[in-house]
Amino acid sequence: KSHVKEILAQRKQRTRFLIVRSKLKWQTTSALTQGLERIPDQLGYLVISEDGVLASAGELENDEHTAGIIMQMVRTACRFRLQGAAEPPFKRMSVMLEDYVYTVTVSGQKVFVVKRQINQRDPVVV
Repeated sequence: KSHVKEILAQRKQRTRFLIVRSKLKWQTTSALTQGLERIPDQLGYLVISEDGVLASAGELENDEHTAGIIMQMVRTACRFRLQGAAEPPFKRMSVMLEDYVYTVTVSGQKVFVVKRQINQRDPVVV
């Protein structure tokens, strides 16, 4: 009987831990993505660290493939560090495609990627 009570108490404690953990993760994720949802014409975003995708939404939700490619590009660009420079060689990188652009921003240990729609304007005839 006491063994059953002990198991139930452990399960209750684990459940409480998981709820607290998920709340912390949600709060951390919302802090990471706070301004990303408000970017005009954004189609989606990724927040990436060396460990993987920390947050994602829109067309980039759970897009591990794109995250891997972007991180490879960032690592390659970081190899071009100027001699003696302590800072990374860049803070922002844009990958322009026909209909949209990926804007990549490096901040600390995180890489923020936003996919934005390009608003094509018709040429003005004068």
